[in-house]
Amino acid sequence: MSPELKAAVAFAVAALVTYLVTPACIAVAVRTGFYDRPKGYKGHKRPTPYLGGTAIVLGIVAAVMATGGGVQAHPLIIACAIGIWVLGTIDDRVNLPISLRTLTEIGIAVALWATGRGWGVFHDGPADLALTVLWVLGVMNAFNLMDNMDGAAASTAAVSALGAGTLALMSSDGVLAALAFGVAGACIAFLPRNLASRIFMGDGGSLVIGLLVARVTMAAVTPGYLGPSGVIVAALLVGLVIFDTTLVVISRSRAGVPVLSGGRDHLTHRLAGRLGAPRNVALTLAGAQLILCGITIGVSQAGVGWVLLAGAVALVAGAVMIWQFERSVWFHRTVAHADGAAGEAGKDAAPAADLASAADLASAAGLLARPGGA
Repeated sequence: MSPELKAAVAFAVAALVTYLVTPACIAVAVRTGFYDRPKGYKGHKRPTPYLGGTAIVLGIVAAVMATGGGVQAHPLIIACAIGIWVLGTIDDRVNLPISLRTLTEIGIAVALWATGRGWGVFHDGPADLALTVLWVLGVMNAFNLMDNMDGAAASTAAVSALGAGTLALMSSDGVLAALAFGVAGACIAFLPRNLASRIFMGDGGSLVIGLLVARVTMAAVTPGYLGPSGVIVAALLVGLVIFDTTLVVISRSRAGVPVLSGGRDHLTHRLAGRLGAPRNVALTLAGAQLILCGITIGVSQAGVGWVLLAGAVALVAGAVMIWQFERSVWFHRTVAHADGAAGEAGKDAAPAADLASAADLASAAGLLARPGGA
Protein backbone atom coordinates (compact mmCIF):
# COMPACT_ATOMS: atom_id res chain seq x y z
CA MET A 1 0.00 0.00 0.00
CA SER A 2 1.46 3.35 -1.05
CA PRO A 3 1.90 6.13 1.55
CA GLU A 4 -0.82 8.19 -0.13
CA LEU A 5 -3.26 5.27 -0.09
CA LYS A 6 -2.45 4.53 3.55
CA ALA A 7 -3.21 8.14 4.47
CA ALA A 8 -6.49 8.12 2.53
CA VAL A 9 -7.62 4.82 4.06
CA ALA A 10 -6.70 5.98 7.56
CA PHE A 11 -8.65 9.20 7.11
CA ALA A 12 -11.73 7.39 5.79
CA VAL A 13 -11.73 4.64 8.43
CA ALA A 14 -11.21 7.05 11.32
CA ALA A 15 -13.95 9.33 10.05
CA LEU A 16 -16.41 6.50 9.49
CA VAL A 17 -15.82 4.79 12.84
CA THR A 18 -15.93 8.04 14.82
CA TYR A 19 -19.11 9.19 13.08
CA LEU A 20 -20.87 5.85 13.63
CA VAL A 21 -19.73 5.41 17.24
CA THR A 22 -20.55 8.94 18.44
CA PRO A 23 -24.32 8.32 18.89
CA ALA A 24 -23.51 5.28 21.04
CA CYS A 25 -21.20 7.41 23.18
CA ILE A 26 -23.99 9.96 23.59
CA ALA A 27 -26.38 7.20 24.66
CA VAL A 28 -23.92 5.81 27.23
CA ALA A 29 -23.27 9.27 28.65
CA VAL A 30 -27.00 9.93 28.95
CA ARG A 31 -27.70 6.58 30.64
CA THR A 32 -24.88 7.12 33.15
CA GLY A 33 -25.53 10.80 33.75
CA PHE A 34 -22.09 11.71 32.41
CA TYR A 35 -22.72 15.37 31.61
CA ASP A 36 -20.90 18.67 31.50
CA ARG A 37 -23.31 20.79 33.51
CA PRO A 38 -23.54 24.58 33.05
CA LYS A 39 -21.98 26.51 35.92
CA GLY A 40 -19.82 29.54 36.52
CA TYR A 41 -18.21 30.78 33.32
CA LYS A 42 -19.63 27.88 31.29
CA GLY A 43 -22.38 29.29 29.13
CA HIS A 44 -23.96 26.28 27.45
CA LYS A 45 -27.67 26.19 28.19
CA ARG A 46 -28.21 22.56 29.22
CA PRO A 47 -26.24 19.57 30.50
CA THR A 48 -24.34 18.08 27.57
CA PRO A 49 -22.99 14.52 27.34
CA TYR A 50 -19.27 13.84 27.56
CA LEU A 51 -17.47 10.80 26.04
CA GLY A 52 -16.75 12.40 22.67
CA GLY A 53 -13.13 11.53 23.30
CA THR A 54 -14.07 7.86 23.31
CA ALA A 55 -15.45 8.08 19.78
CA ILE A 56 -12.34 9.92 18.60
CA VAL A 57 -9.96 7.39 20.16
CA LEU A 58 -11.86 4.44 18.69
CA GLY A 59 -11.71 6.03 15.25
CA ILE A 60 -7.97 6.63 15.45
CA VAL A 61 -7.21 3.10 16.69
CA ALA A 62 -9.38 1.65 13.93
CA ALA A 63 -7.47 3.73 11.36
CA VAL A 64 -4.11 2.46 12.61
CA MET A 65 -5.37 -1.13 12.54
CA ALA A 66 -6.69 -0.76 9.00
CA THR A 67 -3.53 0.60 7.40
CA GLY A 68 -1.12 -2.25 7.97
CA GLY A 69 0.96 -3.23 10.96
CA GLY A 70 -1.87 -2.74 13.39
CA VAL A 71 -1.14 -1.13 16.71
CA GLN A 72 2.39 -2.54 16.37
CA ALA A 73 3.12 0.35 13.99
CA HIS A 74 2.75 2.84 16.85
CA PRO A 75 2.86 0.74 20.02
CA LEU A 76 4.03 3.36 22.50
CA ILE A 77 2.01 6.32 21.27
CA ILE A 78 -1.20 4.28 21.04
CA ALA A 79 -0.63 2.95 24.57
CA CYS A 80 0.00 6.48 25.82
CA ALA A 81 -3.07 7.79 23.99
CA ILE A 82 -5.28 5.14 25.56
CA GLY A 83 -3.78 5.83 28.97
CA ILE A 84 -4.37 9.58 28.72
CA TRP A 85 -7.89 8.91 27.41
CA VAL A 86 -8.62 6.90 30.58
CA LEU A 87 -7.13 9.60 32.79
CA GLY A 88 -8.92 12.40 30.97
CA THR A 89 -12.26 10.61 31.06
CA ILE A 90 -11.93 10.04 34.81
CA ASP A 91 -10.99 13.72 35.18
CA ASP A 92 -14.15 14.70 33.31
CA ARG A 93 -16.13 12.73 35.87
CA VAL A 94 -14.43 13.53 39.18
CA ASN A 95 -11.91 16.39 38.59
CA LEU A 96 -8.57 14.79 39.39
CA PRO A 97 -5.75 16.88 40.88
CA ILE A 98 -3.98 18.85 38.18
CA SER A 99 -0.65 17.61 39.57
CA LEU A 100 -1.55 14.02 38.68
CA ARG A 101 -2.35 14.98 35.11
CA THR A 102 0.85 17.02 34.78
CA LEU A 103 3.04 14.22 36.13
CA THR A 104 1.41 11.78 33.71
CA GLU A 105 2.08 14.09 30.79
CA ILE A 106 5.71 14.48 31.84
CA GLY A 107 6.04 10.70 32.11
CA ILE A 108 4.69 10.30 28.57
CA ALA A 109 7.10 12.91 27.25
CA VAL A 110 10.06 11.21 28.92
CA ALA A 111 8.98 7.84 27.51
CA LEU A 112 8.76 9.29 23.99
CA TRP A 113 12.22 10.84 24.26
CA ALA A 114 13.78 7.71 25.81
CA THR A 115 12.56 5.57 22.90
CA GLY A 116 13.75 7.98 20.21
CA ARG A 117 10.31 9.46 19.51
CA GLY A 118 10.96 12.91 20.96
CA TRP A 119 12.97 15.88 19.75
CA GLY A 120 16.56 15.33 18.68
CA VAL A 121 17.40 18.70 17.19
CA PHE A 122 20.17 19.68 19.59
CA HIS A 123 21.95 16.30 19.59
CA ASP A 124 22.29 16.80 23.32
CA GLY A 125 20.40 14.51 25.69
CA PRO A 126 19.31 16.93 28.43
CA ALA A 127 18.44 19.72 25.98
CA ASP A 128 16.39 17.43 23.72
CA LEU A 129 14.66 15.88 26.74
CA ALA A 130 13.74 19.31 28.10
CA LEU A 131 12.41 20.38 24.70
CA THR A 132 10.39 17.18 24.36
CA VAL A 133 8.80 17.61 27.79
CA LEU A 134 8.02 21.27 27.09
CA TRP A 135 6.57 20.43 23.68
CA VAL A 136 4.36 17.56 24.82
CA LEU A 137 3.04 19.43 27.87
CA GLY A 138 2.56 22.63 25.89
CA VAL A 139 0.72 21.15 22.91
CA MET A 140 -1.44 18.81 25.00
CA ASN A 141 -2.60 21.57 27.29
CA ALA A 142 -2.95 24.11 24.48
CA PHE A 143 -5.50 21.86 22.77
CA ASN A 144 -7.08 21.21 26.15
CA LEU A 145 -7.52 24.95 26.62
CA MET A 146 -8.77 25.40 23.06
CA ASP A 147 -11.60 22.98 23.88
CA ASN A 148 -13.74 25.85 25.19
CA MET A 149 -16.34 26.20 22.44
CA ASP A 150 -18.10 23.76 20.14
CA GLY A 151 -15.85 22.73 17.27
CA ALA A 152 -12.77 24.76 18.23
CA ALA A 153 -10.39 22.00 19.35
CA ALA A 154 -11.51 19.43 16.77
CA SER A 155 -11.23 21.82 13.81
CA THR A 156 -7.77 23.13 14.69
CA ALA A 157 -6.46 19.66 15.55
CA ALA A 158 -7.73 18.29 12.24
CA VAL A 159 -5.90 20.94 10.22
CA SER A 160 -2.69 20.68 12.25
CA ALA A 161 -2.70 16.90 11.81
CA LEU A 162 -3.28 17.27 8.06
CA GLY A 163 -0.30 19.63 7.88
CA ALA A 164 1.94 17.15 9.69
CA GLY A 165 0.57 14.32 7.57
CA THR A 166 1.37 16.22 4.38
CA LEU A 167 4.99 16.64 5.49
CA ALA A 168 5.10 12.93 6.29
CA LEU A 169 3.86 12.11 2.78
CA MET A 170 6.52 14.38 1.32
CA SER A 171 9.06 12.26 3.23
CA SER A 172 7.36 9.05 1.99
CA ASP A 173 6.55 8.03 5.58
CA GLY A 174 3.26 6.22 5.09
CA VAL A 175 3.04 4.93 8.67
CA LEU A 176 3.29 8.42 10.18
CA ALA A 177 1.01 9.88 7.52
CA ALA A 178 -1.62 7.27 8.34
CA LEU A 179 -1.58 8.24 12.02
CA ALA A 180 -1.77 11.95 11.23
CA PHE A 181 -4.58 11.56 8.70
CA GLY A 182 -6.39 9.24 11.10
CA VAL A 183 -6.37 11.97 13.75
CA ALA A 184 -7.70 14.44 11.18
CA GLY A 185 -10.46 12.11 10.02
CA ALA A 186 -11.64 11.36 13.56
CA CYS A 187 -11.73 15.06 14.48
CA ILE A 188 -13.64 16.04 11.34
CA ALA A 189 -16.21 13.27 11.85
CA PHE A 190 -16.74 14.41 15.43
CA LEU A 191 -17.57 17.97 14.38
CA PRO A 192 -21.21 17.61 13.20
CA ARG A 193 -22.58 16.47 16.58
CA ASN A 194 -20.16 18.65 18.53
CA LEU A 195 -21.19 21.76 16.60
CA ALA A 196 -24.81 20.84 17.31
CA SER A 197 -23.92 20.77 21.06
CA ARG A 198 -25.00 17.14 21.29
CA ILE A 199 -21.70 15.93 22.77
CA PHE A 200 -18.42 17.32 24.15
CA MET A 201 -15.03 15.64 23.76
CA GLY A 202 -13.92 16.64 27.29
CA ASP A 203 -10.43 16.03 28.64
CA GLY A 204 -10.72 12.45 27.44
CA GLY A 205 -10.61 13.80 23.90
CA SER A 206 -8.72 17.10 23.96
CA LEU A 207 -5.70 15.68 25.80
CA VAL A 208 -5.54 12.72 23.41
CA ILE A 209 -5.62 14.80 20.25
CA GLY A 210 -3.10 17.16 21.83
CA LEU A 211 -0.75 14.26 22.53
CA LEU A 212 -1.12 12.79 19.05
CA VAL A 213 -0.66 16.14 17.31
CA ALA A 214 2.43 16.75 19.47
CA ARG A 215 3.82 13.39 18.36
CA VAL A 216 3.09 13.67 14.63
CA THR A 217 4.44 17.23 14.41
CA MET A 218 7.70 16.19 16.09
CA ALA A 219 8.05 13.13 13.86
CA ALA A 220 7.09 14.91 10.63
CA VAL A 221 9.81 17.56 10.86
CA THR A 222 12.63 15.43 12.32
CA PRO A 223 13.76 13.66 9.09
CA GLY A 224 13.97 16.68 6.82
CA TYR A 225 15.05 19.71 8.84
CA LEU A 226 18.38 20.55 10.43
CA GLY A 227 18.67 21.73 13.98
CA PRO A 228 16.23 24.01 15.78
CA SER A 229 14.55 25.22 12.57
CA GLY A 230 12.42 22.08 12.74
CA VAL A 231 10.92 23.33 15.98
CA ILE A 232 9.75 26.48 14.20
CA VAL A 233 8.07 24.38 11.50
CA ALA A 234 6.28 22.29 14.12
CA ALA A 235 5.25 25.37 16.11
CA LEU A 236 3.71 26.96 13.03
CA LEU A 237 1.75 23.76 12.35
CA VAL A 238 0.03 24.29 15.73
CA GLY A 239 0.24 28.07 15.63
CA LEU A 240 -3.35 28.89 16.58
CA VAL A 241 -3.43 26.89 19.80
CA ILE A 242 -0.07 28.38 20.82
CA PHE A 243 -1.48 31.83 20.10
CA ASP A 244 -4.64 31.13 22.12
CA THR A 245 -2.70 29.90 25.14
CA THR A 246 -0.33 32.88 25.01
CA LEU A 247 -3.26 35.28 24.68
CA VAL A 248 -5.01 33.81 27.72
CA VAL A 249 -1.87 33.83 29.88
CA ILE A 250 -1.14 37.47 29.04
CA SER A 251 -4.75 38.55 29.40
CA ARG A 252 -5.25 36.95 32.81
CA SER A 253 -1.89 38.13 34.08
CA ARG A 254 -2.78 41.71 33.13
CA ALA A 255 -6.20 41.32 34.72
CA GLY A 256 -4.67 40.13 37.98
CA VAL A 257 -6.50 36.80 38.09
CA PRO A 258 -5.01 33.28 38.28
CA VAL A 259 -3.97 31.95 34.89
CA LEU A 260 -5.84 28.68 35.53
CA SER A 261 -9.10 30.48 36.28
CA GLY A 262 -11.87 29.90 33.77
CA GLY A 263 -13.09 32.72 31.61
CA ARG A 264 -14.45 33.81 28.27
CA ASP A 265 -11.23 35.46 27.23
CA HIS A 266 -10.04 32.87 24.72
CA LEU A 267 -9.53 33.58 21.05
CA THR A 268 -12.77 31.72 20.34
CA HIS A 269 -14.86 33.91 22.65
CA ARG A 270 -13.42 37.14 21.29
CA LEU A 271 -14.08 36.04 17.72
CA ALA A 272 -17.60 34.91 18.60
CA GLY A 273 -18.58 38.47 19.47
CA ARG A 274 -17.92 39.38 15.82
CA LEU A 275 -18.70 36.12 14.01
CA GLY A 276 -21.72 34.80 15.91
CA ALA A 277 -22.37 31.06 15.95
CA PRO A 278 -19.68 28.58 17.07
CA ARG A 279 -19.66 26.99 13.62
CA ASN A 280 -18.54 30.32 12.15
CA VAL A 281 -15.75 30.52 14.73
CA ALA A 282 -14.67 26.92 14.05
CA LEU A 283 -14.63 27.53 10.30
CA THR A 284 -12.57 30.69 10.76
CA LEU A 285 -10.07 28.90 13.02
CA ALA A 286 -9.76 26.01 10.58
CA GLY A 287 -9.28 28.39 7.64
CA ALA A 288 -6.64 30.42 9.45
CA GLN A 289 -4.71 27.32 10.55
CA LEU A 290 -4.99 25.88 7.02
CA ILE A 291 -3.40 29.01 5.55
CA LEU A 292 -0.69 28.91 8.21
CA CYS A 293 0.01 25.23 7.49
CA GLY A 294 0.17 25.89 3.76
CA ILE A 295 2.68 28.69 4.23
CA THR A 296 4.67 26.55 6.66
CA ILE A 297 4.92 23.63 4.26
CA GLY A 298 5.99 26.00 1.50
CA VAL A 299 8.77 27.70 3.47
CA SER A 300 9.94 24.37 4.87
CA GLN A 301 10.78 23.30 1.35
CA ALA A 302 12.48 26.61 0.55
CA GLY A 303 15.20 26.26 3.17
CA VAL A 304 16.23 27.14 6.71
CA GLY A 305 16.45 30.85 5.97
CA TRP A 306 12.83 31.00 4.89
CA VAL A 307 11.79 28.99 7.95
CA LEU A 308 13.55 31.45 10.24
CA LEU A 309 11.95 34.38 8.41
CA ALA A 310 8.49 32.81 8.69
CA GLY A 311 9.03 32.22 12.40
CA ALA A 312 10.07 35.82 12.96
CA VAL A 313 7.10 37.18 11.00
CA ALA A 314 4.71 34.91 12.90
CA LEU A 315 6.17 36.06 16.23
CA VAL A 316 5.76 39.75 15.37
CA ALA A 317 2.28 39.21 13.92
CA GLY A 318 1.22 37.28 17.00
CA ALA A 319 2.42 40.04 19.31
CA VAL A 320 0.54 42.67 17.31
CA MET A 321 -2.63 40.57 17.31
CA ILE A 322 -2.46 39.99 21.06
CA TRP A 323 -2.10 43.75 21.57
CA GLN A 324 -5.10 44.31 19.31
CA PHE A 325 -7.23 41.69 21.05
CA GLU A 326 -6.36 43.16 24.45
CA ARG A 327 -6.97 46.82 23.59
CA SER A 328 -9.76 46.86 21.02
CA VAL A 329 -13.38 47.04 22.19
CA TRP A 330 -14.27 45.05 19.09
CA PHE A 331 -13.05 41.89 20.76
CA HIS A 332 -15.08 41.45 23.94
CA ARG A 333 -13.50 39.48 26.75
CA THR A 334 -14.61 38.44 30.21
CA VAL A 335 -12.29 36.84 32.77
CA ALA A 336 -14.19 34.94 35.43
CA HIS A 337 -12.96 32.80 38.27
CA ALA A 338 -13.67 29.10 37.95
CA ASP A 339 -14.18 26.55 40.69
CA GLY A 340 -10.49 25.97 41.29
CA ALA A 341 -7.18 25.37 39.63
CA ALA A 342 -8.56 22.56 37.51
CA GLY A 343 -11.66 24.47 36.55
CA GLU A 344 -10.47 25.42 33.07
CA ALA A 345 -9.39 21.94 32.04
CA GLY A 346 -10.52 22.54 28.49
CA LYS A 347 -14.16 21.86 29.23
CA ASP A 348 -16.38 23.10 26.41
CA ALA A 349 -17.89 26.42 27.33
CA ALA A 350 -20.20 29.04 26.02
CA PRO A 351 -22.16 28.93 22.81
CA ALA A 352 -21.62 32.26 21.10
CA ALA A 353 -25.17 33.46 21.61
CA ASP A 354 -24.42 34.14 25.26
CA LEU A 355 -21.32 36.19 24.68
CA ALA A 356 -22.02 39.75 23.69
CA SER A 357 -24.88 41.85 24.99
CA ALA A 358 -24.77 45.61 24.68
CA ALA A 359 -24.13 45.91 28.41
CA ASP A 360 -21.21 43.49 28.17
CA LEU A 361 -19.62 45.47 25.36
CA ALA A 362 -20.05 48.73 27.20
CA SER A 363 -18.47 47.22 30.29
CA ALA A 364 -15.60 45.81 28.25
CA ALA A 365 -15.02 49.18 26.63
CA GLY A 366 -14.68 50.80 30.01
CA LEU A 367 -12.35 48.11 31.31
CA LEU A 368 -10.11 48.04 28.29
CA ALA A 369 -9.82 51.80 28.15
CA ARG A 370 -8.21 51.91 31.61
CA PRO A 371 -4.41 51.96 31.69
CA GLY A 372 -2.99 48.53 32.41
CA GLY A 373 -6.02 46.68 31.03
CA ALA A 374 -8.74 44.81 32.90
